Amino acid sequence: MSNSVFDAVKWADEEVDLGAFRDKRLGERLRTMLGQMAGAIGAPIPMACQDWANTKAAYRFLSNSSVNEGNILAGHLQATRARVAATDGLILVLQDTTEFSYQRRDPERIGAISLVPSRRDENGRLRLHTVCGLLMHSSLAVTPEGLPLGLTAAKFWTRTKFKGTNALKRRINPTRVPIEEKESYRWLENMRQSAALLGEPDRLVHIGDRENDIYEFFCEAQAIGTHFLVRTCVDRLAGDGDHTIADEMSEVSVQAIHRVAVSKDDHADIELRYRRIQVLPPIGKQKRYPPLSLTVLHARECGAPEGRAPVDWRLITDLPVTTPDQAIEKLDWYAQRWKIELFHKILKSGCRAEDARLRTADRLANLIAIFCILSWRLFWVTMINRAAPAASPKLALTDDEIALIDHLAASRNRAPMGRTLSDYLTQIARLGGYLARAHDPPPGNIVIWRGWSRLMDIKIGANAIRSTYG
Repeated sequence: MSNSVFDAVKWADEEVDLGAFRDKRLGERLRTMLGQMAGAIGAPIPMACQDWANTKAAYRFLSNSSVNEGNILAGHLQATRARVAATDGLILVLQDTTEFSYQRRDPERIGAISLVPSRRDENGRLRLHTVCGLLMHSSLAVTPEGLPLGLTAAKFWTRTKFKGTNALKRRINPTRVPIEEKESYRWLENMRQSAALLGEPDRLVHIGDRENDIYEFFCEAQAIGTHFLVRTCVDRLAGDGDHTIADEMSEVSVQAIHRVAVSKDDHADIELRYRRIQVLPPIGKQKRYPPLSLTVLHARECGAPEGRAPVDWRLITDLPVTTPDQAIEKLDWYAQRWKIELFHKILKSGCRAEDARLRTADRLANLIAIFCILSWRLFWVTMINRAAPAASPKLALTDDEIALIDHLAASRNRAPMGRTLSDYLTQIARLGGYLARAHDPPPGNIVIWRGWSRLMDIKIGANAIRSTYG
């Protein structure tokens, strides 16, 4: 095994649970694959493995009937638990769903994710075709400052395996369908799994977008003693049932104005309104679920410029909001939801999960689970640079990598650089195209993963020279 792979395997030790596999050798193979793929982010499996023996072993691992995404992620989930335990204060658990689409000659071996229009027939009607692929619903634990601590739950499925409720919608009101029969049940499952994994449900705030506006989710959160902050899209019945949330919020005057940065050169003045309201369950479920006392927070921009839709967030939470500072805090927490979108972007653009050529859903799920660990690692490296820039570079890099970056910086005839984590990660970002000008923001995920891939290539060359010439 090369020195570069050996160094990466040492990092991967914390993210692999050998006991999760029926055969310990499978866990060792996963650890080796993590090391190989960490050194070739976004590369095809043969390029990452470098030889036929390792490539064949990787394909055998992914197709092994004893391997599934649960085995692969078991060690990472436990490592996430340890990182959360070492962190003080509240933890935000971000949930979202993403799709991975593929083109295959035998799409039924993977499954479907949606129907999309493709072309019009001779009568002008749109023809639909089935998109082949997988869906993944993941939960990512982050600090309120935005540092990703790791996944807490992940669910993979295709819609050939999960029929959903389309047939039922033609006959009855969807609100009368039990949540257990809906695809949206995944929101509850991930919340339960995350709370059980981390062991401190009262420390967790589960954050979701409008798809997460599910009354059963609110009740389940109360039942297990955890918290939530969700962007709402349903105007539910409130009070004694003779009016709605919107009716009640229309009576609330503006309680504060908060300025937020929409982009580098664009700011918005947000009017804040909030009130504790008794929210009622859907009419068809009032015998099964109780009313809840929840806080509704409405943040709306006044006077948006032309060409941009106004900021308009309607949030609902079980947490109290009685002051403008508490309202602003909840807005900042919800703004962190974008972090899980970035995590999915790294999966697709950095690890190139949709370029995989595997032919079955199970094998693809196994591969994507490995990419999840690598994507978290890349994301963590990017954000730790912002959270702890003055830390030691050994927090994220091996001794060999530190020495190699020192040599690269010296070869460019630059002034001696500092010895902080930020100094070294900036050098990596430079390899990915980051200019590091005085007014530039900290490097982002794209330049970090490009620079990391290039550094790993340089590292292979350095190890080859060292082994040849000493």
